Amino acid sequence: MIQNQKIDNLEERISKIKLVAFDVDGVLTNGEIIYSESGEEIKIFNAKDGHGVVMLNHKGFITAIITARQTPIVDRRAKDLGITHVYQGAKNKLVALQDLMGKYNLDYSEIAYVGDDMPDVCILERAGLAFCPNDAAEEVKKICHFISSKEGGRGAVREISDFILSGIKDKTLV
Repeated sequence: MIQNQKIDNLEERISKIKLVAFDVDGVLTNGEIIYSESGEEIKIFNAKDGHGVVMLNHKGFITAIITARQTPIVDRRAKDLGITHVYQGAKNKLVALQDLMGKYNLDYSEIAYVGDDMPDVCILERAGLAFCPNDAAEEVKKICHFISSKEGGRGAVREISDFILSGIKDKTLV
């Protein structure tokens, strides 16, 4: 269950959300980075988390990935889930988010972001709704509106997606 940190006008906040963006390592994965003998990077994604993202897309939310690392695996996962906006190698994640906001004429109140560590703070501090997995860095937990009861890559994204979707009832955004 998602733990409430600080909620002001929750229904109103959820109703404004149009874009949900995710970090990768520690959010869509458990944060482990595995290398094969040949040096290929391996990531493990959770199918239930993926279905949560697919449901957000189905309801008309814009979904995006913003990650500081760069690997073809992320492009593949995004394609599988129908995420059309992927920002890899984003050392300043806020710049990537602002690019997206410009494309869709959005403001911060219309953004939900899921992050787990210090590079995500620049977005989490501004987002209309800030989420993190249960195993996020303590500094991140302090600024998030909601902390999932699940860990990154182990159901946190599904729990957060379900929560967002439960707040919009049967409304379709598109």
